[in-house]
Amino acid sequence: MTNRRKILKSTAVAGCSMAMGSCLSTLAYGQDKELFDISLAEWSLFRRLFGGELTNLDFPAYARNEFGIAAVEYVNQFWMDKAEDKNYLAELKQRCDDNGVRSVLIMCDREGALGDPDSAARTMAITNHYKWVAAAAWLGCHSIRVNAQSSGEYAEQQKLAADGLQRLCEFAADYGINVIVENHGGLSSNGKWLAGVMQIVDADNCGTLPDFGNFRITPEEMYDHYLGVQELMPFARGASAKTYDFDAAGNETFTDFDRMMRIVLDAGYRGYVGVEYEGRTIEDVEGIRLTKALLERTRTRLASEYA
Repeated sequence: MTNRRKILKSTAVAGCSMAMGSCLSTLAYGQDKELFDISLAEWSLFRRLFGGELTNLDFPAYARNEFGIAAVEYVNQFWMDKAEDKNYLAELKQRCDDNGVRSVLIMCDREGALGDPDSAARTMAITNHYKWVAAAAWLGCHSIRVNAQSSGEYAEQQKLAADGLQRLCEFAADYGINVIVENHGGLSSNGKWLAGVMQIVDADNCGTLPDFGNFRITPEEMYDHYLGVQELMPFARGASAKTYDFDAAGNETFTDFDRMMRIVLDAGYRGYVGVEYEGRTIEDVEGIRLTKALLERTRTRLASEYA
């Protein structure tokens, strides 16, 4: 381990001692006051961020002041050139501290395919993620979220994705950071396939981020989202409460949240559940509020069952 990596690792540990592997400690993954805690995925505000109405630096205070949410999940697309900018990271961390906001994870895209069939391209994708591991440790996150993108036959894609993940996890372990995979299109949206990848990797700091809605494998093929989440929860280090639209009673029209959250809780998960509104019929601020309110109602209803 280089001196730089030792320093970053020590900083991360001093800022937040976290658990890896299957242990979902309240310190690392949530609080002990509620059945589960609620975080906000930055992607919920992608229109404002891409449009310049908000910046990534604004995000922690906006989450706290606009929605009363004290934990945030970043998306690297909104600060692609800042991962190694220590002044930027210090400013972002200060804004979190000033507003009493916890940095939970960084969702990483556009850094190459971790399961690329080309060995050199796969290695490049792995190393491209190193800076996000270091940034996550600096900010006190418990994980980075990656994609298990690959190509080829079913089993070959599992083998390639597992290789990329194993190698990235070896690097991330020095920083106390988990590498978690979201169902995010292609075979990664096949719960059985991704669970198989997790079994091949078999690393304490490798897991999943089950998303309630990302189960479209191809334009013609949709995986059952309840089954998919159930298959991914044994490896979960987070959960993404994807919403698209709501009925007059405030219930999500695609996902039965009572049913889905029972799947999450039955797996023993008690960590952060991220609000991720992706709808178009309701503007983003209202969609986030409706998603948070739905999670809170569901939490209240289920509390007695899972006390």
